[in-house]
Amino acid sequence: MFDLDRWNEIYYALAKNKVRSLLTAFGVFWGIFMLIVMAGASNGLKNGIVEGVAKFATNSCFMWSQQTGEPYKGFKRGRQWNMDSDDLNYILRNVPELEYISPKNFGSRMNGGPNTIRGLKTGAYNVKGDYPEYVKIDPYTIIHGRWINGMDIRDKRKVCVIGEKVYEQLFNPKENPLGEYLKISGVYYQVIGVIKPETQININGRAEESIFLPFTTMQQTYNMGNMVHFLAITAKKGVPVSVVEDKVKAIIKSRHSIAPTDEQALGSVNIEKQFQQISGLFIAIGVLTWIVGIGTLMAGVIGVSNIMLVIVKERTKEIGVQRALGASPRTIITQIMLESVALTTVAGYTGLTLGVGLLELVNKIIESQPAAPGKEVFFQHPEVSITVAVVSLTILVLAGLFAGSIPAKRALMIKPIEALREE
Repeated sequence: MFDLDRWNEIYYALAKNKVRSLLTAFGVFWGIFMLIVMAGASNGLKNGIVEGVAKFATNSCFMWSQQTGEPYKGFKRGRQWNMDSDDLNYILRNVPELEYISPKNFGSRMNGGPNTIRGLKTGAYNVKGDYPEYVKIDPYTIIHGRWINGMDIRDKRKVCVIGEKVYEQLFNPKENPLGEYLKISGVYYQVIGVIKPETQININGRAEESIFLPFTTMQQTYNMGNMVHFLAITAKKGVPVSVVEDKVKAIIKSRHSIAPTDEQALGSVNIEKQFQQISGLFIAIGVLTWIVGIGTLMAGVIGVSNIMLVIVKERTKEIGVQRALGASPRTIITQIMLESVALTTVAGYTGLTLGVGLLELVNKIIESQPAAPGKEVFFQHPEVSITVAVVSLTILVLAGLFAGSIPAKRALMIKPIEALREE
């Protein structure tokens, strides 16, 4: 195996026609290079998406009212309706699988004009009414102060929590915003906190560009009555959120005289199903990556097998002399297969190394770029695991053995007498 003369002979055989050997090796190099790059790119896309929603409650769903799609109980199709605060208590009493429920209301941006004033500074921001439980579904990092609490809801306090971009635009750097007042749509609110979102999921506008009021305060101040625009719901651990979703939908439809079969009246998004679809998509991408990569690699291996057949043909007389001098079939087979394994391994390892190097370079470039304000990053940490590297190297060795097996059999078929007579 480690006979120096044998390896010198292998080197001489492959170097005899450098161009042919290099072109053949390039097929193996390109196959493993593309396999590593595609696997790393797939992981980079997966990491970017998963990191953006990693802390979001995956066992959650959202609901909102829409026009009815069917006539029911004397009401015409296309009726406008709204959920209300009384729905919340009824749902809490009748859906034991429910963990959290958080209503949410939305204000307007006054047709795109400024709706928030602080001194000489103004801005147009999303205004949202929230419950304390909402951060258990879509978490925020508290930069200053605190989030809305139960007393804010109960007493309908005129307080607000602002996103980090609102703070940057309305306050001076390092200025303490707590206790300061903002005039929002004509009403003054005291700032009690500044938040930064931990996910990239945006509901009716980016959280960092939003102002959050206590839900009950928003209802009262802006004459919304007991109207609810939006519901966020999570299921208890071990319970599929679709079970809770179906029960809540049935309750809301019954309370608001909506046909049980009306799929249009109540819009919803099941986050659990969305995550399952994303997971399935990445599995499919991974399988496709390996199919394309291994297919490309096999094309290179076939090229190696072909060049080995040519080498065996060119060395017919040499092999015949070896057989005549007593070389065993095992010696001939080992020599041919080692040449094949050497060619595929060197070419493949080079492709593997350059592929990993390219991924590391791309990762360094991405990490060196400052995060653009308000921009989601959907590609992060392109990398391949040690498992992929080991599997790739195993495939290389097996591919080399496969590429050399056919030429080795061809070499064994050469009869010493016929080989010595061949010109």
